[in-house]
Amino acid sequence: MIAAQTAFETKMLLRNGEQLLLTVIIPSLLLVLFSTVDIIDTGTGASVDFLTPGVLALAVMSTAFTGQAIATGFERRYGVLKRLGASPLPRWALMTAKTLSVLVTEVLQIVLLTVIAFALGWSPEGSPFAVLLLLVLGTAAFSGLGLLMAGTLKAEATLAAANLVFVLLLVGGGVIVPLDKFPDTAQTLLGLLPISALSEGLREVLQHGAGMPWGDLGVLAVWAVLGLGAAARFFRWE
Repeated sequence: MIAAQTAFETKMLLRNGEQLLLTVIIPSLLLVLFSTVDIIDTGTGASVDFLTPGVLALAVMSTAFTGQAIATGFERRYGVLKRLGASPLPRWALMTAKTLSVLVTEVLQIVLLTVIAFALGWSPEGSPFAVLLLLVLGTAAFSGLGLLMAGTLKAEATLAAANLVFVLLLVGGGVIVPLDKFPDTAQTLLGLLPISALSEGLREVLQHGAGMPWGDLGVLAVWAVLGLGAAARFFRWE
């Protein structure tokens, strides 16, 4: 039942035009545009080496947070979650299927973005295990926050808030604009955001070949615990 629901959730996600725009088209366009056109000073080295980790982080956020929040919010509004909750599929299994759907979509995103990045001359370094750990914790953090938003706000409010957060974190989360371009006080605060921790952690590993970025992993772990815990406590099915 979980496998069938996961396949259904994934198909619905990939068939949705808005979700496809958020999860595939925008990250791909940003990677190509800012890697080939000298718009922002990303420091030393090739632009694609700086941008690819940030765009990978953006892809995780777009699927686990923005896309999942909007889709779940409208499912809740139209009574889909209520009906599914009364089906033979347990509620925990439904949430598991949604999580697996997010992971499947992220794998597709990462494969596509990696192919594009290699075509643009990307030269990654570092440990694949550290990258995997960052992506998993980032997914958990954003998924918890997305479900918390979808389970507490009205669908229209979720749609507006999720898209607004997406834009704000795209600009101020170290995805495209380096955090050192911001004032010192702002850098400290922005560095505590999950998108900043994920993008900077991936950048440390993939661009600079660093070991395990424990500081960024710690920030993501805190957000994951808080987000998932709050979602489990306050999520309303109706």
